[in-house]
Amino acid sequence: MICFQLFLAFLQIGMFSFGGGYAAMPLIQAQVIEKYGWLTVEEFTNLITISEMTPGPIAINSATFVGNQVAGIPGALAATVGCILPSCIFVTLLAWIYVKYRNLSLLQGTLTALRPAVVAMIANAGLTILIPTFFRSGLISFAQSNFQIRPVLLFVAAIVLLRRFKWDPVLVMVLCGVCEVAWQLVTGALV
Repeated sequence: MICFQLFLAFLQIGMFSFGGGYAAMPLIQAQVIEKYGWLTVEEFTNLITISEMTPGPIAINSATFVGNQVAGIPGALAATVGCILPSCIFVTLLAWIYVKYRNLSLLQGTLTALRPAVVAMIANAGLTILIPTFFRSGLISFAQSNFQIRPVLLFVAAIVLLRRFKWDPVLVMVLCGVCEVAWQLVTGALV
């Protein structure tokens, strides 16, 4: 019975949490603390910390953690399946609709119109990361005290290794990290 309650609670969370894991936290809190009393506020704080530290989506990590705390491995499985089931059904339905209607000119026109928006969103996310990395103040200014050359050189080297030499992206990220740690050790900033 408790596994079924876990499944239903996280099914509701999976159905109504739009906007990512952090948006799901109030829903998870409402279910596991207020409605069912499975966790205390302190345990919920630990849940958030553990869910952020472990790899994977926060909502799914939370479901697994709560399920395990309440009913062991069967509870973890029930809560996790409840959390991911709505997304699986939704994506499967979208895939079916796409396969069925992919040649429809209206759908192709819609997807074509969305491409520039997706590219712009990805570019915006990239610039949000790059600007504070390249400029100390977080604002684009080429004043000598504001511009950081080392991150620019690492970025250019990474692009060359990825595009020109077709290196594995994970290897390039690790290499950049090693270069930065080595620089920090040489300059004495990482002590």
